[in-house]
Amino acid sequence: MRDDTIEIGLPGVIRALARSEMPLLREHLLRLDSESRHDRFNGFADESFIERYAAKCQADGTMVIAYLENGKVLAAAELHPPGSEPESQPEVAFSVERPVRRKGLGSILFQQLIEEAKRKGYDSLRITTGSQNEAMRALANKFGAHLTFRYGESTGEIDLRQQAAAHPSASAALTASPANWLKAFASINRDYWDWVFRLYGLGRIVPWSLR
Repeated sequence: MRDDTIEIGLPGVIRALARSEMPLLREHLLRLDSESRHDRFNGFADESFIERYAAKCQADGTMVIAYLENGKVLAAAELHPPGSEPESQPEVAFSVERPVRRKGLGSILFQQLIEEAKRKGYDSLRITTGSQNEAMRALANKFGAHLTFRYGESTGEIDLRQQAAAHPSASAALTASPANWLKAFASINRDYWDWVFRLYGLGRIVPWSLR
């Protein structure tokens, strides 16, 4: 993972967590309110479960790209390595605390995670979310996941080989200047809100106040 720190016009920054910083992920997950925690883990997750989950992430090489503010992780994108089974895929997961929602962090973290997965040589990513988690489902669809529904959850796959064609400006901007990076993010954000408003039949209206 590169040591790049990304400034995005918010008080904090986005960067990868070092292994020694993984306890920050645990603290972030423990701060999630009950609804957010249910959405994140697609069911009940008490403190002991989160403690075990965070310890596993630290031990198995999970990569975490996070939005940090005042030394706290307020949003996180996790890239879990594939298991030992022949058909196992790397998996992704996302969580954003309520005070920093609707600021475009999900899109930024998702794109960063995709770029890191490509650098690791992965061809696809698996994503699973609760069937009621509409924000996560919209974000997954935006990045090309084809979701199917079963037993109360949505499961999908993201073909990384199609991502460069789908979001060329964002991929190029990761190695460009901060100004160009922000322009690319604005383009991604416009695409997202276009999709959401088309979904609800409201036409191509982009609510820039929600960036």
